[in-house]
Amino acid sequence: MKNQVIMIIAALTVGLIAGCGGSGTQPTSATVTGKVADGYLVGATVFLDKNGNYQSDAGEPSTTTDLNGAYTLTMDAADIGKYPIVAIAIQGQTIDKDTNLTVPNSYMLSMPATAVSGIVNSNFISPMSTLIREKMAANTGMTIADAMTQLRNQMNLPVGIDMMSDYVAGSQSGTNASQFQTMHSTARQMAGLMAGQAALVMNGTGANMGRYRGMMATINSNISGIAANVLAGQSMSSTFMTGMMTQMQTQLGTMPISGGFINYSAMFRNMTSHSSFWSNTGTPTTPMSGGMM
Repeated sequence: MKNQVIMIIAALTVGLIAGCGGSGTQPTSATVTGKVADGYLVGATVFLDKNGNYQSDAGEPSTTTDLNGAYTLTMDAADIGKYPIVAIAIQGQTIDKDTNLTVPNSYMLSMPATAVSGIVNSNFISPMSTLIREKMAANTGMTIADAMTQLRNQMNLPVGIDMMSDYVAGSQSGTNASQFQTMHSTARQMAGLMAGQAALVMNGTGANMGRYRGMMATINSNISGIAANVLAGQSMSSTFMTGMMTQMQTQLGTMPISGGFINYSAMFRNMTSHSSFWSNTGTPTTPMSGGMM
């Protein structure tokens, strides 16, 4: 009887081991590839934000971008499409290939989880994909198609421009090269605004969620003005952009470091009509609300 009990316990133990680590239940790993840019970013940290806390936590898959700004992120196959992929440009370490200099301040970029497909263009992380991700996070009824259409209209770009595509490569040649150049220049100014808030927003492993989302909400409310600034040939030192920088620093400086969830849906309204953002009566076309909000 004693031997039978021992044999039963041994059999159960083998079964448990097989169930936990047997070939039938082991997670299948997969890789997701893409690039990170406002200009291509070399030496940026890329991670899968599984708990959505805007932090690179222990146990979350992570990697570093290569000399072309490209990344390969290895994760459980079941996690593809479930969680946002986040990139951090690190002060004094990450090189922006637009300037071939290290970035002077850290900033965070991301892309919505639903964009992940294993294809480089679909996994292009940029200020554009970041704003699309924040639009969807703040407005649960907004689809990725809605968010892309809205951003395209906010920037006064023509129908058919893929707002998630690699605008650095697209700006080199082709029918829509000038539109992709506009995207690239606008992305640079967006990244400049993000980096300008680093002292208030960034921390050692990521970003303060409340302040980061507040920063992106202000950028979203003013993106037509930022695009108009670019179309007018104005730089980060323009009156509009310096005013935005000052306004954002004032707003973010009054927000607590810690706190509960803040609802920014009013600043990410689901409007997909071009006329919601631009007046077509003047020449050149002007934003409906080019000022700061």
